[in-house]
Order: sequence, then structure tokens, then C-alpha cells
Amino acid sequence: MSEATGADRKRQSQELNIFHDVAKALTSSLDLDSILQTIMEKMAEYFRPDTWSLLMVDHEHNELYFAIAVGDAAEALKDVRLKVGEGIAGWVAKNGEQLIVPDVYTDPRFAKRIDEVTQWETRSIICIPLNSKHRVLGVIQLVNVDMKGFGEQEIFFLQALCDYAAIAIENSRAVEKIQELTITDDCTGLYNARHLYKTLETEVYRSSRFGYEFSILFIDLDHFKQVNDTHGHLIGSKLLAEIGYLIKAQLRLIDYAFRYGGDEFVVLLPQTGKDQALTVARRLRDALRVSMFCKEEGLNLNVRASIGLATYPHDAKSPHDVIRQADEMMYLVKNTTRDNIGIAQRGVMK
Repeated sequence: MSEATGADRKRQSQELNIFHDVAKALTSSLDLDSILQTIMEKMAEYFRPDTWSLLMVDHEHNELYFAIAVGDAAEALKDVRLKVGEGIAGWVAKNGEQLIVPDVYTDPRFAKRIDEVTQWETRSIICIPLNSKHRVLGVIQLVNVDMKGFGEQEIFFLQALCDYAAIAIENSRAVEKIQELTITDDCTGLYNARHLYKTLETEVYRSSRFGYEFSILFIDLDHFKQVNDTHGHLIGSKLLAEIGYLIKAQLRLIDYAFRYGGDEFVVLLPQTGKDQALTVARRLRDALRVSMFCKEEGLNLNVRASIGLATYPHDAKSPHDVIRQADEMMYLVKNTTRDNIGIAQRGVMK
């Protein structure tokens, strides 16, 4: 057996082992980071680059960021972003085509600023896009690979690994979307009632353990039925979405907003006593008083709300009871003044 044939067989065997390991990672884990890490490690083991990285496309900002970077320059790359189209990786992200540049200084697309940031000397770059449904999800970049042994077979192998990475990203996003759909409300984008009770159970456990208070606001829109009757359900849905957005805008990052059902919303305020919660309730009531909704449709609707407030553990000690108390306070407002706040153990605000 000739030397070349022996080397080829060894390489083929190595490729098969890598495919086996990557396929195993894909089928045994839903954790995207660990799958991508496996793919990138196998790639590095096979091609032995000086540094290698996975850049993901941030479609919202039309930029690339370094999701995984390994090698001497890795730390410096954490905060670096490239515009789609900038540099060799940016060109690949924009055009969805692979690019192999044996000498970067002969290629005008090379972005020198990355080397300036990392204090690294790039000589060659191999960039492969992660394509999915006519869209580039990311780019895998290998820097300073020994180009002598890099031929068509290697390109084919590298492309196959990149296809695996694209599948992993797509799968992960699909799973994420399914999880989001099961806990969020389609109309408003807020969490749904199913997620409310799960979150409340966690909050009761945490608050009882650490001696925290938390408060619940139960919000019911006043005369919402009139909007549906007058303008139809499409406008009604648009109004609910805009009010959901307004509610969320008044809250802190640690707070939760839920669509409870129909025109009812619930707000969970962790580590918040009654007086602090009352400040939030007032802010919501006042924001509704001065807001106009469905402006794009030329309607300028103004909608008020009846709000009930209850606090754990003073008003109730279980998830259902604290919701019930806030709900009862909301009904007290609904049946008297509307457009106001009812507070457990204090009654309707004067």
C-alpha cells in the first residue's frame, strides 16, 4: 500500500469519526452552545488553524458578532462587531458564498482593524457561510490554516460540518419558538395565564424562603366591549397589543406582565411592597388616561382601566389567593367608580 493511500485512508477514517461525533451531538442535545462547541472543536482538530471562530448574524442590526472564538485572539474579539459586508467574514455573510483567501494582503476585502484590535497577524482565512432557507445565519472562519493540504475534499468536508452547524441553529430556534409560543400570548406578546401560575408558584417559594414581599396588579379595561362592538375585533386586538406594550413599558426588567384573558392583564412585581406597588398602579392608570391608541387607524381611542392590588404575604399566602384578592379589588373598582385602583385591606383609592 502506497504512503499516499495510507494517508488518505487515515484522513477518511478521521472524517468519518468526526461526522459520527457531530451527528451524536446533534441528536443527543438541544443545547445549541454545546453542539456548536463540538462542531468547532472537531473542525479545529482536523484543520489545525491558529484561531477559529463562529460569527453569528444579528439580522436586526445587520451585523456579525463573535459567538464562539478560540485561540490567542479570542478574548479581544468578544466585543467586536462587523457590519454585514465588512471584511472577508462580512462579505461571506452578505453573499452567502464561501471564500478561501490564502494571502489576505492580496485581498481588498480583508478588514485590517480586527488584527489591530487583537494584535494578531492574519495570513490566510477560510470562511464558510451557515446557510439556511436562502438566509445566512452565521459564518465559520478559520485563520492561518496550512493551505498546502487544503483541496476540494477538505472544502467538501468543511461545508458538510457547516451544514450541520446551520441545522443545529435552526433546530434550536425552532425549539425556542415553540417554548415561547407555549408561554406567550399571540395577540399581545405578553406571557399567558398558564405561565402566570408557574411564575407565581416560583415567586411564592422564593419570597417565603427569603422573607420578600411581592405584589400583584389585576387590570381590567373599562368599556372594552364597546370598542369591539363599534370598531370590530381586529381593532380590538390591535388595541390590546398596544395596551400590552404600554403596560410593559411602565415596568422594571424584573417585573412580569401577563395577558390573563379577554381584556384582563396581570402584573407581578417581585420584591415590592404595597406602597411601591401602588406607585406602579398609579403610573399605569395615569399613562392610560393620557394615551391615545390605534392612531395609525385614525381612531385615537382612549381606554381607562379598573385596577386591583394585593400583596404577598400580608393579603394572601398562596398563588391562587393573591390573584383572587387582586381580582376582588379590581371588581370593587369596576362596580363603583371605574378608572381607579382598589387596594386589598384598604379599599378603593380616594
